[in-house]
Amino acid sequence: MGKIKEPLPVKLIASMFTASGEILEGAKVRLSQEFGSIDFESELLPFAHTTYYAAEFGENLKRRFVAFEELVQPGELTEIKLLTNALEMEWAVGGRAREGERRINIDPGYVSHSKLVLATTKNHAHRIYLGQGIYAEATLHFRDGTFRAWPWTYPDYASPPLIAIFNQIRGLYVKQLRERNG
Repeated sequence: MGKIKEPLPVKLIASMFTASGEILEGAKVRLSQEFGSIDFESELLPFAHTTYYAAEFGENLKRRFVAFEELVQPGELTEIKLLTNALEMEWAVGGRAREGERRINIDPGYVSHSKLVLATTKNHAHRIYLGQGIYAEATLHFRDGTFRAWPWTYPDYASPPLIAIFNQIRGLYVKQLRERNG
């Protein structure tokens, strides 16, 4: 039998996309109010790898990734996803986030030494149920000095620009752990 031990804390990240720069900035502020200082912010990226969200959000979607200075426990991911779903409702048409009424999508996850994990409400064969309607997916794995895609990884997350972003965030995370452990 293995010895039960507390996992290392992880680096909380969030992907946000919307057609509105104003909503994107407002979401960034709200996320920092909830999760603390942002220590990484990507450039504004086109969200163009899929048309899946076009009917709900419109065209010309822009995406930004942020990472938070304060590390979290991986077991907190369910509560974090529930909170980001509630934040989506703050900007939803009429304050309700039924299909077709959201104006921003906020997907939280975390970076650890070995993987990028995303939270989702959608079940699939490769996702693990966490509770309260939330699933987790190991979207990328770290091997031979870089993040790498799995067969199920979304094409945008497998793209070189996003891999570079997550490698950079992992670098911040590793540095934080070193400084923390002295």
